[in-house]
Amino acid sequence: MDPEKIVAWVIIMLNISNVEVKYSNIILVLKGVFLEVADEAVVCLLGANGAGKTTLIRAVSGMLKTQLGKVTEGAIEIDGQRIENKSPEYIAALQVAQVMEGRRVLEHLTVEENLKLGGYTGPGGGRLKAHLDVVYSYFPRLKELKTRTSGYISGGEQQMVVIGRALMATPKLMLLDEPSLGLAPLMIKSIYEVLRRINKEEKTSMLVVEQNAKIALSIASYGYVMESGRIVLDGPAETLKDNEDVKEFYLGLSAVGEKKSYKDIKHYKRRKRWLS
Repeated sequence: MDPEKIVAWVIIMLNISNVEVKYSNIILVLKGVFLEVADEAVVCLLGANGAGKTTLIRAVSGMLKTQLGKVTEGAIEIDGQRIENKSPEYIAALQVAQVMEGRRVLEHLTVEENLKLGGYTGPGGGRLKAHLDVVYSYFPRLKELKTRTSGYISGGEQQMVVIGRALMATPKLMLLDEPSLGLAPLMIKSIYEVLRRINKEEKTSMLVVEQNAKIALSIASYGYVMESGRIVLDGPAETLKDNEDVKEFYLGLSAVGEKKSYKDIKHYKRRKRWLS
């Protein structure tokens, strides 16, 4: 066979095609969204508050129904299987785990009890001890805190709990909504280093939704930028890092590398060529 005719097939774990989402069958939030996450890849979705990022993650995880939302157009596929508007439990059974924004721990339960809850949704529900050992290998601090009530640990430690709880389900695809939100810089760096390891060592595909573009692009291979419910820019992570618009609006840097304050940036309009 001619080597030039050999095609390298890429397995797509998550395929979002021309998706439209409405709330209460009236409010149009997502408008023709396209996005792909390859198997074992990390993809980031960047955008400001209100851009539609969380709505997109809810559409994938099945959590739209809790907000009276619905996918009204397009298709969402997990590993080749259509899942739009399916129930959260149906999608979780496909080994999809969501880490929601805001560190949603069950505050009255201990750290280990929170983690164990994640293990019951995975294919190996009877292997909780082995799954806990995996989580503790990534987050040794949680082993030290396993008997502590989750409502009385720090925000960074709670973020470790919710990521560990998702990992207990042995997911093929992990959806992470603003994992850096409200955390100190050193904790953000630590959390993202663990996410990088999980991706490499557990072969877990990830879609990371973030406003913190710098840290998200540091572990992603590909990225998308969302504005007003549309994907307005996408490309390899290294390309996006060098894109003038991304630098200006998400990294706080001007074209000449001077850092700009949020006070300056917030008055700028997104460049119209993104929507052309």
